[in-house]
Amino acid sequence: MDTEAPTTPKEGRPCDFDLLPLTLSSPALCTCPQLRAMTPHGNWNLSVVPVQEFVLEGFQGGLKTQALLFALFLALYLAAVLGNLTMIVVITLDARLHSPMYFFLKNLSFLDLCYSSVIYPKALANVLSSAKVISFGGCATQFFLISLMITTEGFLLAVMAYDRFLAICSPLHYPITMCPSACARLVLGCYGGGCFNAILQTSFTFSLPFCSSNHIDHFFCDVPPLPLLACADTAINELVLFGICGLIIVGTTLGVLISYAYITVTILRMRSGAGRHKLFSTCGSHMTAVSLFYGTLFVMYAQPGGVESMEQGKVVSVFYTLVIPVLNPLIYSLRNKEVKEALRSLGHKHTAP
Repeated sequence: MDTEAPTTPKEGRPCDFDLLPLTLSSPALCTCPQLRAMTPHGNWNLSVVPVQEFVLEGFQGGLKTQALLFALFLALYLAAVLGNLTMIVVITLDARLHSPMYFFLKNLSFLDLCYSSVIYPKALANVLSSAKVISFGGCATQFFLISLMITTEGFLLAVMAYDRFLAICSPLHYPITMCPSACARLVLGCYGGGCFNAILQTSFTFSLPFCSSNHIDHFFCDVPPLPLLACADTAINELVLFGICGLIIVGTTLGVLISYAYITVTILRMRSGAGRHKLFSTCGSHMTAVSLFYGTLFVMYAQPGGVESMEQGKVVSVFYTLVIPVLNPLIYSLRNKEVKEALRSLGHKHTAP
């Protein structure tokens, strides 16, 4: 039986992907410049069917491992939700905490609550599911929201350091400089920077042609594993990732370090030992949160080859997307006398007959 020769796009014509076979087994058949650009490392076995959904492979292991992961994720997620909601409620209801520092802290708790909620309900459902499927649009939305929230938190931690710098080093001008409108503008600026980075990262990543596989070796749609599925050159994406993320992380880290260098010098010049202890305690809480957050982000995003394997990357991802949202409310409440008093006051109101 005679067979038709595969139709090849003519010179100068736009590529008609409907006329091409689904698998290109020879370089001679791939005369389309767009397909040539999509073909990685000379491998001509390329599916051109667009990806409609992804499979989140999550962590490897048998039934007992999956059950243990489900219990661990669920316990940590509930702790993160409870802790951050408690901080938001306490700061909102207690008039003694209506100051710029606690306004920023409330926004930090909101961000921690949001990005852990973007990831872990779906991750928990996938642990119990055999399909582990997420749609293309769902993956892009999750990717965008995670980039938005985490970048915004990085900027917000730098703003919180700047707030402490003004409060300690310039106390007379502090009430005017950090008025409510100025605080609102700073928070909106943090969200604006986060939105810009999220749009940039999402547009670069999801404009790639995903035609080699739809299995994401991760438990959520994160930046590192997605370009590995593309059948195109991802050098520009990697440059954008390391350039933008490195600039944000290094820039905000420098802002925090400079602010705390001035704060340390100012505190050491104080004569009151009680005053020094109180300020070191407050600033120590923030420095602990900053060190945990920026340290894990730097390992994941700000250096090429930061993690040796994808499994190691998953563990680091659990730390900054779930463990840190659990720790932040504890760090700021256990080491903060005003927050502890507000918690006790709120508890007495609800337990009093």
